[in-house]
Amino acid sequence: MSTASQPVILIIDDERNTREGLARALRGKYTVLLAEDATRALVLLDGPSPVDVVLTDLRMPGLDGMAFTRQVAARPNAPIIIMLTAYGTVQTAVEAMKVGAYDYLAKPVNLDNLEMLIQRGLESRRLRAENEELRRQLDHHYGFDGVIGNSRAMEPLFEQIRQVAPARSTVLLTGESGTGKELLAHVIHRLSPRAERPFIAVHCASLNPNLLESELFGHEKGAFTGAIDRQTGRFEKADGGTLFLDEIGEIDASTQIKLLRVLETRTFERVGGGTPIEVDVRVIAATNRDLKEQVATGRFREDLFYRFNVVAIHILPLRQRPEDIPLLLTHYLKLFAKENGKRLDGITPEALKLLMAYAWPGNVRELRNLVERMAVMARGSSLTLADVPAEVRAALAAPAPSPAPAASEVSVAAGAGDTLDLTLQEKNLIARALQECQGNRTLAAKRLGIGRRTLYRKIDEYHLENL
Repeated sequence: MSTASQPVILIIDDERNTREGLARALRGKYTVLLAEDATRALVLLDGPSPVDVVLTDLRMPGLDGMAFTRQVAARPNAPIIIMLTAYGTVQTAVEAMKVGAYDYLAKPVNLDNLEMLIQRGLESRRLRAENEELRRQLDHHYGFDGVIGNSRAMEPLFEQIRQVAPARSTVLLTGESGTGKELLAHVIHRLSPRAERPFIAVHCASLNPNLLESELFGHEKGAFTGAIDRQTGRFEKADGGTLFLDEIGEIDASTQIKLLRVLETRTFERVGGGTPIEVDVRVIAATNRDLKEQVATGRFREDLFYRFNVVAIHILPLRQRPEDIPLLLTHYLKLFAKENGKRLDGITPEALKLLMAYAWPGNVRELRNLVERMAVMARGSSLTLADVPAEVRAALAAPAPSPAPAASEVSVAAGAGDTLDLTLQEKNLIARALQECQGNRTLAAKRLGIGRRTLYRKIDEYHLENL
């Protein structure tokens, strides 16, 4: 949007009375530029005042409104274009939208409808600019080597990764489930001298103790029932590279002893074998458990804990870095829109505010899955309040838990205050849209970014029939 104190509107009409009448109606709230034809309008568009909205006649001498719209809509940061014409047909309206017009009004112009359309267009343009900026940031890997985040809370994490990546020391990644520990392990590997060698991941919680031992160290033929051939273990496969052990807090006592030996001597034996095998492997471990507590209760070996805990990196949950939520939402929306062949331009401010207030107990993994679901089910070109799943609304509408928030969470909790009573917020939002659209439910639904059936259902639900 224009950096001027008022939005700039360019009016194009070959009839002097029409353009000057519109100018008188709009001046004061907007900065108004006038052009008698499309040629003069193109000169003004290239002038010093960035234009936010164009009101153009359809039938004009020379370059007509349709050709003008087609040309201007292709420009970077194009203004919102509203077509005005006395030749009002559905076919004309559809054609205007196809070539890039934001919307269409028939003459004589209803000033209230025009004002409403301008305001919606300006909001749409602002949203488009914000989403383009987010995409620009993401396209330039805003964050760190594919890790998305620009919050101040992430800066120490990025610095730790820079420092630890070139070393060969064991790294322990801690954090809640879904925070992206495996992604960070990949990043550390890619930035290390081992980047050209294998990165092997083992999810320890998914295997029973016998299978885990065989997966890690391999086995000889006949070592146990079903061992019909020799199997190479993950340590051997990762030789020269990196082995990522996820959820190490689930490893049983016997396997813990063998892991300790590998970390201390860099040698191991296959299950059922007696020949020591030497490997050069960097180990990155991860857990969502409190290993110190497990050491205290005897469930995890203290000496193994210190072997893993050479360099400890803690990954914050998403609720403690809410500034990163818009970047993540935009990234995954772009990804899943492309995967599903849909055009999704962004997220409306109301929907974004709702998602920013959500606590994301499943962290980035939950956000990714939720955005995929919303992208698949979206009914319009942007995600709106109506696209936010019911469980998110229910979680925000539920009473806050009684324990006081931690100091690091106070700012997030305070930011969520405006959305605790979501039912009242939604009711007020719908009521305001109906009032501003003078009861026109089709226009109100369009303004809210929801379908008419959804709006009718909400009107009945909130008893707004008289608006």
